[in-house]
Amino acid sequence: MIYKISDLYDLNETIAAELFDGKTYPWEVLADIGDFILKLGPTLPAEEFEHPAEDIWIHKSVSVAKTATLTGPLIIDADTEVRPGAFVRGKAIVGKNCVVGNSTELKNVVLFNTVQVPHYNYVGDSVLGTHSHMGAGSITSNVKSDKTLVVVKDEEEQIETGLKKFGAMIGDYVEVGCNSVLNPGTVIGRNTNIYPLSSVRGVIPSNSIFKGRNDIIDKK
Repeated sequence: MIYKISDLYDLNETIAAELFDGKTYPWEVLADIGDFILKLGPTLPAEEFEHPAEDIWIHKSVSVAKTATLTGPLIIDADTEVRPGAFVRGKAIVGKNCVVGNSTELKNVVLFNTVQVPHYNYVGDSVLGTHSHMGAGSITSNVKSDKTLVVVKDEEEQIETGLKKFGAMIGDYVEVGCNSVLNPGTVIGRNTNIYPLSSVRGVIPSNSIFKGRNDIIDKK
């Protein structure tokens, strides 16, 4: 089963719910993130959001370290923490109560509410569902080594995305272990755990534990 948006995400847990309107699969939003931010940003209440640059909107409750680098288009929602050395390269929507940690880099992403990418993470061309967490050093690899277009595959079907850059679609309540690599086109179902030091590709079932490519078990 290749998961659709409704299978992976609670759209009540993001300021960007309208971005997903009319789309079936979550990677379909990747091309539209930047334009959506520029559309949504000016509608955000001025009494709640600061507007420090033409294409950046940051909720007044957000904590941003002085050594963090923020590039637009960008929206950061309430009560999020952006730690020292974080690098947001633009086209990023960061939800409420998130942590963007030291030396973490974001680019062309949607982070739903209560997402943690707290230590040395790279997250590019990806969507992370609510309460998902990436362990220290875990990354999304968003371009294939041969630079061909990304295809999403499971054991029974495959979908050509037409995208050269596509990291991972991570469902709600997913835990990614430290120093794991999510290869281009990875889709992880809700409530799944990825063991540390994993190399993950393809579609990983919901409510499972990924120990290795040939060792995926159901959660009890």
